[in-house]
Amino acid sequence: MDAVEKRVHTFVRVKPTADFAQDMIKFGPDNKSIDIYIKKDAKKGVVNNRQTDWSFRLDGVLHNTSQERAYETVAKKLVSDALIGYNGTIMCYGQTGAGKTYTMTGATAEYKHRGIIPRAIQQVFKATADSVDPFVTVRISYLEIYNETLSDLLSTVPSNGSSDVQMAVVDCPQGVYVKGLSIHSVSHEEDALNLLFEGETNRVIAEHTLNKNSSRSHCIFTIYIESRFRVFSDVKCVRSKINLIDLAGSERLSKTGSEGQVLKEATYINKSLSFLEQIVIALAEPKRDHVPFRRSKLTHVLKDSLGGNCNTVLVANICGEAVHVEETLSSLRFATRMKWITTEPVINETYDREGTVKALEKEIILLKQELAMHDSLVNRSLVTYDPLTDSQTAEIKSQVHKYLKGAIDEIDIVNIRQIQEVFKQFKLIVSQQEHEVEARLRSQYALIDKNDFAAVAALQKAGVLDVDGHLVQEEDGRDFGTRTTPFSSRRGGKKKSRKSNEQPKKEGIGSPLSGKDLDGFLPSKSQVIISTKDLDVKEGARNQDTANIDAELSKPAPVEDSQRPSSPPSKPVAFEQFKEECGSEISRIFKENKSILLARKKRSSAVAQRINFIKREMEGIKQALEAQKQERWQQEFEIWYSESFLIPKDVQEALKPGGNIRPGMIPMNRVMCLEEDEQERFERMQETTLPACPASVSFYKAKMKTDQKHTYTRTMSSLEQMRKKPGLITAAGKNKPLSFLHVM
Repeated sequence: MDAVEKRVHTFVRVKPTADFAQDMIKFGPDNKSIDIYIKKDAKKGVVNNRQTDWSFRLDGVLHNTSQERAYETVAKKLVSDALIGYNGTIMCYGQTGAGKTYTMTGATAEYKHRGIIPRAIQQVFKATADSVDPFVTVRISYLEIYNETLSDLLSTVPSNGSSDVQMAVVDCPQGVYVKGLSIHSVSHEEDALNLLFEGETNRVIAEHTLNKNSSRSHCIFTIYIESRFRVFSDVKCVRSKINLIDLAGSERLSKTGSEGQVLKEATYINKSLSFLEQIVIALAEPKRDHVPFRRSKLTHVLKDSLGGNCNTVLVANICGEAVHVEETLSSLRFATRMKWITTEPVINETYDREGTVKALEKEIILLKQELAMHDSLVNRSLVTYDPLTDSQTAEIKSQVHKYLKGAIDEIDIVNIRQIQEVFKQFKLIVSQQEHEVEARLRSQYALIDKNDFAAVAALQKAGVLDVDGHLVQEEDGRDFGTRTTPFSSRRGGKKKSRKSNEQPKKEGIGSPLSGKDLDGFLPSKSQVIISTKDLDVKEGARNQDTANIDAELSKPAPVEDSQRPSSPPSKPVAFEQFKEECGSEISRIFKENKSILLARKKRSSAVAQRINFIKREMEGIKQALEAQKQERWQQEFEIWYSESFLIPKDVQEALKPGGNIRPGMIPMNRVMCLEEDEQERFERMQETTLPACPASVSFYKAKMKTDQKHTYTRTMSSLEQMRKKPGLITAAGKNKPLSFLHVM
């Protein structure tokens, strides 16, 4: 959207009146400006500097316009943008009795007088019915702010959402939401209108001098739209919401004459509207850093609508009488300030993870097919891009071994998976050779960690190492048969060595190599490897005479048992040998028990799934029986109520014991003496109104269902009073009989 469309759009709607002040209120020729002129008061003298004329430039002036024209001007484009992912807010502001509720909700008695909310619902469902690609989900909520207290106007309607949670306004990265507010899914226009009419009956209204049905609270009707697009490999979810706000009207106590509870409500209303105006003034200042949205519940809820991710439209409702000119000026000033607020609406797109995975899998299949087609064109028909099988892995392993032995000069490259497997086999071979070298070294040498200061000190005390950690050599240039090899330091004394070109010497044969000559054997120098036989020789030399040392050194070293290594193997290696030899039977039993345990676990999982399935079936049967119970109970009640209250006295005499008619057997369509009920009025309205406007069926059905529900509620309350006070029946309606209607 461009910069102009990012500003809040403001419109003025003038309430029709017979006493319109034509000499004080003038409209521009383009219906986008309004001028106010007030004559100077002669009683205040000649010198009077009070301003007498004002001019306001807005986005449109609605004077003597129909509800349909007002909706097309104010809301139609905003709802269309919401269907593609933009958030939207429409707000009605003005003094009490200026027509805000009429603009937003309209008159529910006639279809053509419905307001913005019913028309927005109709536009949304018409668009979803005409769309082909997206799968659209619509949900509804209705919030009331009464005396700075949050209330759910749809709390009486059953819902799967929040119920007993304390309501509060919560900030989150996605915006502001009301915790504890119930949100209801609707699939048809009639369902959404039912919720609207239900919420309207729960609103708080009162009577004062300027308005007999004055709204005493701010109400926010929200439509949540979620569209899921599935085009090729793209799985996109677009979420948006439309806030339709009917603000309570500002009041001058000197004109309304409010007292008691109405006065308290007016105080809260004026206070919240004052905070709203302060927020608007703060947002209109571009250099303002902090905006106090939390000063009231209303401004906190409207945080996203005012200067956030939202397309915002304001409708300022004014009265055209001269007596209300001050309130008119106040409303127009507020609208002018709102026009300078800028918003930053963006499309709210998200991508479903599960759907994205499925789309990527589909794309992989398409790419494989494309590669197969390419290979067939270049005569590479044997190439496959699936994961390698066991036979293919074994073949690659054989090729690598042949390549290392020199049997083949090169390995043919087929695909990426083969290259990865070749490197994997090379890595396994190198690792095996490292372990073999380390095992041979461990069979001939004792490894001592240079970081183990106690072991190094013992060797220095024994004369094997000098102070600098080097091997001590004999005077004739020969050593005592000790050898050093650097090893990487590990926990538990187990060290990993690299393969060397030098072959280890046989036991008993000395080597004149120094530690420096063996630096290239392995990269680390954290360990010293000393032959255990040479340590024994060194210990014997320290306890004898110098001459005996020479004689002892000249003797050949005793031959040790070749079957048993000089040092014990590591515990992991010994454990593997134990499992293969002595512990083979235990290992077999353990594996059998493990397989039995896994089989039993699978059976228990299958049983648990079966139990859950049966449980769900039981829950479904229980709900169906409950629904049948309610339906049967309502039918019996309708029969009883009709026979008890709607049947004339002469027919009731026939129903008494001994009469010719049994109770419960009277067909209501044959009782001709009853007055016209709501069902008959609805049928008559279908014959006259619906042929000219078939789209009004949902509207009238929803209205009739709401009236039927409240008639039922009033009847039940009357029955409760009748049970408490036998013989006294309280009228449930206003001097008219009640009836239950069957909606076709």
